[in-house]
Amino acid sequence: MKVLEGKDPLWLLGSAADAMFIAGPDGRILAANRAAETLFGYAREALLNTPIESLIPPRFRAAHRAQRTDYAAHPASRVMGSGFDLHGMRKDGTEFAADVSLSPLEDGLVLATVHDITRRKRAEEALSEQSARLRAIVDTAVDAIITIDERGTIDSFNPAAEHLFGYAPSEVLGKNVSLLMPSPYHEEHDGYLQRYLATGEKRIIGIGREVVAQRKDGTAFPIELAVSEMRVGGRRLFTGLVHDITQRKQAQARQEELIRELEGANDELKNFAYIVSHDLKAPLRGIGSLADWLVADQAEKLDDEGREYLRLITQRVRRMDGLIDGILQYSRVGRVKETRVEVDLNQLLRDAIDSLAPPEHIAITVAGALPTIRTEKTRIQQVFQNLLSNAIKYMDKPHGEIRIDCVGAGEGWEFSVSDNGPGIEARHFKRIFQLFQTLAPRDRVESTGVGLALVKKIVELYGGKIWLESKLGEGSTFFFTLPKRGQSTLTTRRGSQ
Repeated sequence: MKVLEGKDPLWLLGSAADAMFIAGPDGRILAANRAAETLFGYAREALLNTPIESLIPPRFRAAHRAQRTDYAAHPASRVMGSGFDLHGMRKDGTEFAADVSLSPLEDGLVLATVHDITRRKRAEEALSEQSARLRAIVDTAVDAIITIDERGTIDSFNPAAEHLFGYAPSEVLGKNVSLLMPSPYHEEHDGYLQRYLATGEKRIIGIGREVVAQRKDGTAFPIELAVSEMRVGGRRLFTGLVHDITQRKQAQARQEELIRELEGANDELKNFAYIVSHDLKAPLRGIGSLADWLVADQAEKLDDEGREYLRLITQRVRRMDGLIDGILQYSRVGRVKETRVEVDLNQLLRDAIDSLAPPEHIAITVAGALPTIRTEKTRIQQVFQNLLSNAIKYMDKPHGEIRIDCVGAGEGWEFSVSDNGPGIEARHFKRIFQLFQTLAPRDRVESTGVGLALVKKIVELYGGKIWLESKLGEGSTFFFTLPKRGQSTLTTRRGSQ
């Protein structure tokens, strides 16, 4: 051991930041520096003359002896991190990843430098885990994700892109991204990219827009494209997120078609309403006038049966006239717009009750104050008049009671019109809101079957809902809601009759 004669071997190792050992041909430690003591947790005296394998986890020791024998036969310098995945073991049994560099000395001695790379390994593992997560996200993404470099060359192509465009990655990687574009986008793409690199003028990058793409089979389809820019290892890359909007475009086209059809149907409805109003009511009025003339001037010439026939004609003319008016009112809801004004429902109810002129045996009361709401006055008047008219019309009690009430219900008002009339069976709850549906025979109670359908249409047009609660023999309560929309106020006036 000439290299150590007359010298303290620590002069070679003392100033090194990494752990350093000198080992003999038999693998025993002849010298160790303070960094080695700190790293492995042993005092220097405990390390000296100890086999180097004692600093290695037991499961690696046999392999290390073989490697040491092979190194002794072919000694050469080996720098740290040259491909060996090595581990050290401290005195307390904890392990750590290490890089080891070896340098042959005279007389078969070896200088070993050990560097703890635990932090680096953790960082590498974290980076690898993050990369794996990102790759999993990219690989499982529903939308196509494509990365290109600043020359427009495709750098990555995820599975969704394969499915969307019909290309295998081997067919597009390294090719220009214009391969995925139809004319004129195909020819313009490189010029756009170069213009952006030269001027920074953005048309898609960081903005996003709808463009047209092209599949492998040549079919073009609309996409929504969002592009982001990034730098990786000195490279300038652009990542495009591609979303196929074919179905959305088809839905938009279908919607536009339906709107045109609806506008056409609306025009036809306007024409129908005009025809009903003018061409049907005119002869109906003539029939009614003729029946009235016969009753007035020819009654004495008719027997009881003839007079009954005239009565039926007059009754059915009135019913037909009412049906036509009901149809016209129903068709105007949502089609004919009125100016929305502040409507005091207290006053509106007083006017509605006066116009209905309920019989003396029926009392109508308004419980508490009603709100003032911004709405179409005619429409809300139709709602209350139809509900009150039905309650009056079907009342079967000698002392009828009808009550109107209103309470706040979150973002809306909840109104109710209740009566102590005959009540309605639950199986008819939905039917009565259908057009032309009545529960009582028309020859007994004059009704067009339009009123409740009209009420339902108006309430739902305003974003409300309508329903009822009823018990046979005890009466019914119709509830409906109207939104406040911040435009309604509660007055202090009370209306009653």
